[in-house]
Amino acid sequence: MDINFEYYKIFYYVAKYQNITKAAAALGSNQPNVTRTMKLLESQLGCCLFIRGARGISLTEKGELLYSHVEIAYNHLLNAQQEIGRQNSLSCGTVEVGATETALHLFLLDALHNFRLEYPEIKIKIHNHTTPETIRCLIKGNLDFAVITTPFELPETAACSRIMDYEEILAGGTQYRNLCKTTLELKDMKQYSLIGLGRESATYHLYKGFFAEYGLDFEPDMEVATSDLMLPLIENNFGIGFVPQKLALPLLKEKKLVQIPINCRIPKRSIQIIFDKARGKSLAAETLYQYLKKSKGRHYGNSDGCS
Repeated sequence: MDINFEYYKIFYYVAKYQNITKAAAALGSNQPNVTRTMKLLESQLGCCLFIRGARGISLTEKGELLYSHVEIAYNHLLNAQQEIGRQNSLSCGTVEVGATETALHLFLLDALHNFRLEYPEIKIKIHNHTTPETIRCLIKGNLDFAVITTPFELPETAACSRIMDYEEILAGGTQYRNLCKTTLELKDMKQYSLIGLGRESATYHLYKGFFAEYGLDFEPDMEVATSDLMLPLIENNFGIGFVPQKLALPLLKEKKLVQIPINCRIPKRSIQIIFDKARGKSLAAETLYQYLKKSKGRHYGNSDGCS
């Protein structure tokens, strides 16, 4: 079956705006022509792509499926067109980078600062999500690559490169200072209010498995959406929680936090760059990707934070 690929371009805009008039304006066409083309596409595909109502149109299940593929293909074509137009110039390059909160603060911010000094002409867009959501965005084609924290399930089409390892500690506010003088049994943590990341995060599942190894259940009393919310809550004595040691160090030194020793080794974690092997990178994306791969993270030692 031969289909005019111009149909897919028109379908992309109709599905994107879910409005024939807006799609026609974006295409520089007219409403009757767009409507006719969509009817031809539906006829050739043998299915209904749109539900037409008084308030506009919406996609059917098959329309949503087609759009998920067309969106990726259309973005790839635009990227290729821009890449050819640049003729190996970085001046118009834009890189879409996904990052988890922890990876952003432990590694990416410093690395990007130095990168921008060396390549000021490259534009960078950062998309901040949990690890699972970031991976989904990458596979959908919305990101050039992502910088995320372990653990994660690597999709078949993806590859990864380890950037740096980091350690987490159990920390509490000054109200919990007495706990840093002895070693806390993991089973006794249920006596205290526990702060953790939400169930959609990789961190939650990491500690869920960690506690399960000792026959315990991990159920935070307070769940937060992002890791940057944990330290303020812990500092203000809402509870105790596991946080990256590097991020906690300034507050430990200021004696606003204490490190609480526990009777088992907390799982080590790492920051990794993940990319989709099925898609090529633009020159700008490849430049940033290689720069980040060459950047080396620092390893920080322990500090108990007790006075």
